[in-house]
Amino acid sequence: MPKHALSRVMTASAAAVGALALGLTDATAHATPTLDYVALGDSYSAGSGVLPIDPTNLLCLRSTANYPHVIAASTGARLKDVTCGAAQTSHFTEAQYPGVAPQVNALSAGTDLVTLTIGGNDNSTFINAITACGSAGVLSGGKGSPCKDRHGTSFDDQIENNTYPALKAALREVMDAAPNARVAALGYPWITPAAADPSCFLKLPIAAGDVPYLRGIQAHLNDVVERAAEETGATFVDFAQVSEGHDACEAPGTRWIEPLLFGHSLVPVHPNALGERRMAEHTMDALGLG
Repeated sequence: MPKHALSRVMTASAAAVGALALGLTDATAHATPTLDYVALGDSYSAGSGVLPIDPTNLLCLRSTANYPHVIAASTGARLKDVTCGAAQTSHFTEAQYPGVAPQVNALSAGTDLVTLTIGGNDNSTFINAITACGSAGVLSGGKGSPCKDRHGTSFDDQIENNTYPALKAALREVMDAAPNARVAALGYPWITPAAADPSCFLKLPIAAGDVPYLRGIQAHLNDVVERAAEETGATFVDFAQVSEGHDACEAPGTRWIEPLLFGHSLVPVHPNALGERRMAEHTMDALGLG
């Protein structure tokens, strides 16, 4: 081969190698960094009742198919999941069980994303309201509003006076522990329909007049989560619209929340696998992830 032809070949080859190297460098420079993601919260975050159960901490009844795991799998995030069934806002800064550290201990300045669902267990709001109204509904044969008549504004008063300030304090602790993170506080998907469904009484034995009463208590809880998020700089993920028609009275395959009786989950009145997936999807939409 003539020298000038060989020279042109070598020059072209060098240029091609250089372009490839530049392209690889450019691609690396523009690659999306992996999110360091920490999931906090209670049983709605933990996916309690959804199989399979995380064997590393059976006390927390945490599922490996909960919404944090769905988000991590969809985004490629590095997940540290410290969600725990029955957690209250106080367990962000206090140990919930021996060997279960305060949840904010999982956070650091390197945390990029935090999600949480919390507040429903403060004052035992969920369990007390569901138990009280379920018992009253059975005794009344589903008639009237015996739970509302007996308890009046007591649940709402606890939410406003106790849960609301506790939520703000807990979110501030999260912000302090993860100052560079985007923090998403999720609302709770609807447990009951807006109005009584007589066909649902065997699954959710709430008296007709108490169905909107319970719905109002949950709406109030979601409202204080939203207010606390706004006042601390967190992003509130609202499920009021997207979970409509997916409450515990709906059929399997449609409902996101399992009923109190005759459900298909180990833990009643909690999200099923479909609910956890839909919570993940809506959260990713709200945060622009995916």
